[in-house]
Amino acid sequence: MPQVSKREFERVPLRVHDFLAGVALHDVWAVDLPRWRAGVTLDEFLRAASNHPFTPSTVVRMLINIRLSIGRLFGLDGEPAASTRESFATRLTAADHSRSLVPPGTKEGLFRVVYRFENEQLLEVINRTAHAAALSALVETARAYRFYFGVYVRSVGRFTPLYMALIDPFRKLVVYPSLLRSIRANWNQHFGSA
Repeated sequence: MPQVSKREFERVPLRVHDFLAGVALHDVWAVDLPRWRAGVTLDEFLRAASNHPFTPSTVVRMLINIRLSIGRLFGLDGEPAASTRESFATRLTAADHSRSLVPPGTKEGLFRVVYRFENEQLLEVINRTAHAAALSALVETARAYRFYFGVYVRSVGRFTPLYMALIDPFRKLVVYPSLLRSIRANWNQHFGSA
């Protein structure tokens, strides 16, 4: 499950590139999925997986629980300063609203939906550590599907760069590879060959 270059990702025709202009793309990952049949959309995949395409491993669940415990202990998950807590959903145009298949602000676990289009979904979380957005996109090619997972981070204070540096090794070495393996497993379960 490789990290892919920002250049490759930015060549994919997605709304997020203009939508989050000015917000740093922290990193982007991709996993290639077998093309058992044509025309599968991200929305169809998410619905087939009951909106839970990522199945965290035991180690990832443990890391998330540790992070949430530390967050509760130090108050990291509370609201940031008023000047930094504006949702990315305020950037939605009327066309974005009408195209979104899920209402903005809908809870998805620890995140809130900014938008879900047929092949692109943007979720966000805002707290005292960062204002982060997670982009999922599904692109069909002649022989496969490519699932992209991008992470955007907007600073909410001086602690944001330090926080991201502290969690990067866990995200890059454990969390994202595990989550992307679960994407492939869920894909094969729902869209695998007969």
